Amino acid sequence: MSRREGSLEDPQADSSVSPLPHLESKIQQTHSLARLLTKYAEQLLQEYVQHQGDPFGLPGFSLPRLPVADLSAPAPGHAGLPVPERLRLDEAALAALPPLLDVVRRRQAELNPRALRLLRRLEDAARQARALGAAVEAVLAALGAETRGPQPEPAAAAIAAATATAGVFPAKVLGLRVCGLYREWVSRTEADLGQLAPGGPA
Repeated sequence: MSRREGSLEDPQADSSVSPLPHLESKIQQTHSLARLLTKYAEQLLQEYVQHQGDPFGLPGFSLPRLPVADLSAPAPGHAGLPVPERLRLDEAALAALPPLLDVVRRRQAELNPRALRLLRRLEDAARQARALGAAVEAVLAALGAETRGPQPEPAAAAIAAATATAGVFPAKVLGLRVCGLYREWVSRTEADLGQLAPGGPA
C-alpha cells in the first residue's frame, strides 16, 4: 500500500527508490536549519551593534570594508553558479567562520564582560556554523558532488594576535564585519539550499 510496505515485498525496488526520499529529507532538514540560523544571525548582529556604543548603530554610519583573512562576502556572481558549486563555497565559508567568531567572542569578553547574552550568542553561532557546514557537506555527498577534502588551518590565530594588539575601535569593526559575514553566508546557504528543496526556489 505504502512505499515502505512495497519495499518489504520487493527489496530490489526499495533500493531503487529509497535514495531520492532520503536526499529530499536531508535537503529539507538542512534548509530548515539554515532558515533558523539566518534568523539567529540577524539577532546576533543586532545584539553586537547594541553593545558597541557610538558610532555603531548610528544612522549614516558606514562600516569600513575591513578584509578578513580566510573569508570574504559572497561574490556578485555566486547566484549564477551551478548549485553544487555554490554549496561548496557555502560550506568553505561556514568552515572558516567558527574560529573567527571565537576570536570575536574572546575580544568582546574583554571589552564587554557583562554582555553575557552577546557572548553566548557568539559561542552558539560558532557551534551552529559548524553544524550547518557539516549538514551542507552531507548534502553534497548525497548529491554525489565532490567535497572540499582536508583544508589548511585557518588564519584565526594570526587574526587573534592582531586583534589583541589592535585598538578598541578596529577590534569592534572586525567583530561587526565577522558577524555581518556570518549573516551573509548563512542567508546565502539558505537561498542556495532553497534551489534544491521540493517546491523550487525559496
